[in-house]
Amino acid sequence: MPELPEVEALKDFLAEHLVGHEIIRVLPVAISVLKTYDPPLGALEGREVTAVHRHGKFLDLETAGGPHFVTHLARAGWLHWKDRLPDGPPRPGKGPLAMRVALETGEGFDLTEAGTQKRLAVYVVQDPGEVPGVARLGPDPLADDFDEARFAALLEGERRQLKGALRDQSLIAGVGNAYSDEILHAAKMSPFKLASALTPQETRRLYAALRATLMEAVERSRGVAAGRLKAEKKSGLRVHGRTGEPCPVCGDTVREVSFSDSSLQYCPTCQTGGKPLADRRMSKFLK
Repeated sequence: MPELPEVEALKDFLAEHLVGHEIIRVLPVAISVLKTYDPPLGALEGREVTAVHRHGKFLDLETAGGPHFVTHLARAGWLHWKDRLPDGPPRPGKGPLAMRVALETGEGFDLTEAGTQKRLAVYVVQDPGEVPGVARLGPDPLADDFDEARFAALLEGERRQLKGALRDQSLIAGVGNAYSDEILHAAKMSPFKLASALTPQETRRLYAALRATLMEAVERSRGVAAGRLKAEKKSGLRVHGRTGEPCPVCGDTVREVSFSDSSLQYCPTCQTGGKPLADRRMSKFLK
């Protein structure tokens, strides 16, 4: 799933390629991707893109005097930039193409989604705050006013485990499965430690790891073309998706805990005092 650093890079890429250009056609291929009906998709056509914003993991294209085009790429969605779009309308079918947006220059982009779980979402709204997922977002962890005191206040009384708390978009916007693993590895903390059990020193360490991990990932992604962002993300990960490989910090073997629809990766030496976490569902995990 694209997370804050990749969506931030997509925002910058689209701002460079879209702002000042006119949307001449928005072509839905998978009707299920469109989550709103008023204003209609056609309200975007003939409008100039004036800005591109990011809200957590949501991309927001703002148009002159018109609605916003807001999209969430979900787990298997992606944006593919085309210097020259194919002639003729796309054909509906069983392929991954969900929507096509064309500019007056002949350029544009496709939104695609692989797999059978169709969660890619597009909203056409007058205000991005009308999108339920955007309205629920917590603070952006890279915002200038997201300081250590604000982070500590968010975690105060939080009874969930750190892994779940970091992934909660209503608590902190933009962090998903991959970067929560990376942040916890950098902070040298178990993913199942209770947030409410953190000492002030541990909170400070986790805050520093959160900011540094995301900022480093944003810098790595800056200037990378949309089509190469997935590979760039994977190349920069230390533990996530690297089960069985040596930890780049201590050399211990990266371990995994699997769930019904996801998994997490961690280093026992760096994060859990050398003790492996039980890898079975509904088990009692190391605190």
